[in-house]
Amino acid sequence: MTAIRKSTYDDIPRLLEIFAAARKFMAETGNPGQWEGSYPGEQLLREDIASGDSYVIVRQDTDGGDILATFVLRGGEDPTYKVIYDGAWRDNSPYATIHRIASSGEIHGVLHIAMGYALKHYKSIRIDTHRDNIIMQKAILREGFIYCGIILCRDGSERLAYQYCSPA
Repeated sequence: MTAIRKSTYDDIPRLLEIFAAARKFMAETGNPGQWEGSYPGEQLLREDIASGDSYVIVRQDTDGGDILATFVLRGGEDPTYKVIYDGAWRDNSPYATIHRIASSGEIHGVLHIAMGYALKHYKSIRIDTHRDNIIMQKAILREGFIYCGIILCRDGSERLAYQYCSPA
């Protein structure tokens, strides 16, 4: 069993371990360029925690709730999603964005778990991933997202963008 809680500053060392494991996994599976270097670094993790948008997925059957995965769920407009190329958003209703989802590798279905949580709070979810991240693209489509086009990150790199809209 797993549970979701907000991340704390005390979680940062474990989050850094999880992101290192995720970078290694992505490099081994044909996606070495999405999170280059030490992205996301400690400063960005601190900002996500301070904004209240960082979450961890923990194992419930342990005393301390071992952290197995992490993600950012941020409500409101995402500046990098204002312009979309070679497509269009499904609608312009209020939405939340899932960013920086990563797993230690100890569990599977992390996006499914995060989506279950996100859909309790939002009806429209947006997400993006690197063109080389085939594993994440498949997971995104399995969750019912629709491909919408290409967005540009703050650094100018392209990402494939998707949107999920809850049925009425």
